[in-house]
Amino acid sequence: MTTTPYCWFLTGSQGLYGPETVAQVVDQSRQIVDQLNDSANLGVEVVWKPVLTDSESIHRLILEANSDPDCIGVIAWMHTFSPAKMWIAGLDALRTPLLHLHTQSNVDLPWGEIDMDFMNLNQAAHGDREFGYIQTRLGVPRKTVAGHVSDPGVTARIGAWQRAAVGAAAVRSLKLARFGDNMRDVAVTEGDKVEAQLRFGVSVNTWGVNDLVAVVNQVSDAEVDTLVAEYAELYDIAPELAVGGDRHESLRYGALIEAGLRSFLTDGGFGAFTTNFQDLGGLRQLPGLAVQRLMADGYGFGGEGDWKTSVMLHTVKAMAKGQPGGTSFMEDYTYHLGEGSHKILGAHMLEVCPTIAKARPTVEIHPLGIGDREDPVRLVFDAVPGPAVVLGICDVGDRFRLVLNEIDVVDPDEPLPNLPVARAVWEPRPSLATSAECWLAAGGPHHTVLSSAVGTDELYDFSEMIGTELLVIDADTTPRGFAKEIRWNQVYHRLGLGG
Repeated sequence: MTTTPYCWFLTGSQGLYGPETVAQVVDQSRQIVDQLNDSANLGVEVVWKPVLTDSESIHRLILEANSDPDCIGVIAWMHTFSPAKMWIAGLDALRTPLLHLHTQSNVDLPWGEIDMDFMNLNQAAHGDREFGYIQTRLGVPRKTVAGHVSDPGVTARIGAWQRAAVGAAAVRSLKLARFGDNMRDVAVTEGDKVEAQLRFGVSVNTWGVNDLVAVVNQVSDAEVDTLVAEYAELYDIAPELAVGGDRHESLRYGALIEAGLRSFLTDGGFGAFTTNFQDLGGLRQLPGLAVQRLMADGYGFGGEGDWKTSVMLHTVKAMAKGQPGGTSFMEDYTYHLGEGSHKILGAHMLEVCPTIAKARPTVEIHPLGIGDREDPVRLVFDAVPGPAVVLGICDVGDRFRLVLNEIDVVDPDEPLPNLPVARAVWEPRPSLATSAECWLAAGGPHHTVLSSAVGTDELYDFSEMIGTELLVIDADTTPRGFAKEIRWNQVYHRLGLGG
């Protein structure tokens, strides 16, 4: 992921109306950029570029944008009429996300002052239509936003596109370490790693678990002491795990795993990883607390070797940076189908990210009936209520598919004193029955990314940027309509029209 992301602002014009008009275009496009950068809805700086009036300069600037690792996307606006044949070479070469901003300098028309000089200068109403035509003619993927940049609704949509572009940049540079293989006999966690690198840019490779163990065994007592002190500051520690408790050594070993795992990922330049309880090598515990804390720092994670969900978790976390809310690895576990609203209880063996915690988490230790290792330490908490999404990714053979459900996280109907893991309870939209039927029809996975920081708009824009199918289940979804969308998409992608 880039460390100083920005997007470029490209303004189209021409020399037909003389240098004075072009000078006004320069001034007004700078004002538009200033207004964008002043907006609280944008989290990425917009960098103004010189006004473009010929094919050669357009093509050259597009190639520069493609090669700049910190340029996550370009925003284009046709201030005056910019003949679109000038844009063919540049748009054909574009490999960077594009937002077409259909705006103008003034908000109100100065009715009593309008003359032909004003009309010649302020031609975006049809200049952008010329630009829209050539984008459609060339099949250029883009987001189009219409309206004045002083409108918060406009800048909110641009901000969502920027976050999607940050995610696209993050996944293009992502390296993922799989510790061991997938859980045996599980289908949905499999996938085409070559296609993933071709489509997304992510590099997915396997490392022996004992390669990690060797690093864990080199962690010093001082590093463990530092982490244990940090745990005590951030979390409530179960008495048996606290300093002087009869199971304090288990907490120290959990810290040992965290320090070693963090070192391995940092040294290898990895932004995501997987583990598998069936392949733990010389580890004495299944990593729980370590995984939760690494997720909180932005790392992608997938349990049972689920590298695809790990990729998406890292990507969504990159989009969510600076946004309120949290993002976590999640799994649909069981349902409440009784009186009241029907709900899903989501959790995992250990690995739910504390960024979604409602209150200060507790560090606890409990038996784990699988993995054949010592009892692992983990953070336990309930998720904060509020609107969110769950996002799944699956390989359907000829392509990857993203499936998204808009949800409302809610408090559990009653306390869960005997459930020794972090968890979230949610009401899926439009209902549990419709949501589940559509999710199953789409072949959606049981592992997901739950996020209250990123929503449908960002993930739709992201799917368009990377040319990947996205099926959305929301308040308006019906099973019959959803089934038709699946069939239409099948035809669309089989014809090779999906990017």
